[in-house]
Amino acid sequence: MAKTRKYLKRTVAVSAAALAAFALQPASAGAAEGPAGNGGVDTKIVGGTPAEEGEFPFMVRLSMGCGGSIYAPDLILTAAHCVDGSGPDDSITVTAGVNDLEDSNAVTAQSTEVTVAPGYNGQGKDWALIKIDKELDLPALNIAKDASFNEGDFEIAGWGADSEGGSQQQNLLKATVPFVDDATCGSAYGSSFIAEEEICAGLVGEGGVDACQGDSGGPMFRKDDNDAWVQVGIVSWGQGCARPDYPGVYTEVSTFAGDIEEAAAGLGS
Repeated sequence: MAKTRKYLKRTVAVSAAALAAFALQPASAGAAEGPAGNGGVDTKIVGGTPAEEGEFPFMVRLSMGCGGSIYAPDLILTAAHCVDGSGPDDSITVTAGVNDLEDSNAVTAQSTEVTVAPGYNGQGKDWALIKIDKELDLPALNIAKDASFNEGDFEIAGWGADSEGGSQQQNLLKATVPFVDDATCGSAYGSSFIAEEEICAGLVGEGGVDACQGDSGGPMFRKDDNDAWVQVGIVSWGQGCARPDYPGVYTEVSTFAGDIEEAAAGLGS
């Protein structure tokens, strides 16, 4: 089964203003496909509602058409399929601190280096860290260190499309999606779903709520016992957007928590 990656391919880095203007345009026909190469890509939270200003201060928008979260003041956690591999990279513009991408209060930073999950080959292990050229004075999003948070309802947010084949968004949207067990997700996706590395969420049998094109790399998160947000997943792939029989597939963050921490240390944070 083809994996529909939930990002919009960008060939060059763009300014925050240019990205904001682009975000209002229909999804590109040249959007990236999954490894099997026959999926379309959509770009926003489907079935979502506008986020309140400052509700998710750890959210960032990346200039290639992906989302991300603030892992540390100078590090962004995103999906491996959003970037072009590990090494020096000054092509990615990070926009943070606002819900409206055209807001004059937006904070921007530039990438300096990228580290992609060791062994990433397009199947599973879909995470990456982006080092940026300055520290952001914004809250970071803690990551889950074990599987205890891999249940219940999760929040997702992004500037991606609000329908399959729809338009990018200028303003941040949010939605709630319930956990989908591995057996159900495996039934939908077969061997394409890697239960040891991925976690699924969505309204099975109903559809209508999902991440979509342009949301890739953004966090799936929930509250911990102290009422603080913790990241459980990274938007990765799915069959279309919000289809009844195909939940969204997310990188299972707790599986890679140790690797992410090691990579962050290697980048100097």
